[in-house]
Amino acid sequence: MTFLRTLIAATALILAPMAGGAIANEKAAVQKFYDFLSNPASKAHAAEFMTVAANNWESIGDYSSKKKSREKFVGQLAHFGKLIPNLNWTVKEMIQSGNRVIVRSRATGTPKGPFFGVDGKGKSFDIMAIDIHTLKDGKIVRSYHVEDWAGALRQLKGK
Repeated sequence: MTFLRTLIAATALILAPMAGGAIANEKAAVQKFYDFLSNPASKAHAAEFMTVAANNWESIGDYSSKKKSREKFVGQLAHFGKLIPNLNWTVKEMIQSGNRVIVRSRATGTPKGPFFGVDGKGKSFDIMAIDIHTLKDGKIVRSYHVEDWAGALRQLKGK
């Protein structure tokens, strides 16, 4: 019985650092997603995102059943990069549970032109977002996301 306990304890000590490394790698992969959000016009950041997002990655932002592929997402962000050159997406908290990484982040920016139909005339926005990323084999396969775009529009309208 003592041998069995010693074996279990030794195995736990050996595997614990490996699990920590996997968590660090998955969090690092998710951080590259936010690095791209903060540098949407950067081809280098887009390429890094493509390396951490699975080929079949899905972006899901509501219950409409519409999913965005990584290629469409990269295209949308390129547009955001032109419209909001100072877009910054800061990770405030990142929590991992199993193969999911939950992120609370803050997005700020000043659109150069009309944004979702609102001409903010040089005004900025500062909003919160919550995302749940699912990873498999070290790659992001799905990202559920909620951003406070209504709050951004209120700020741009000055209300």
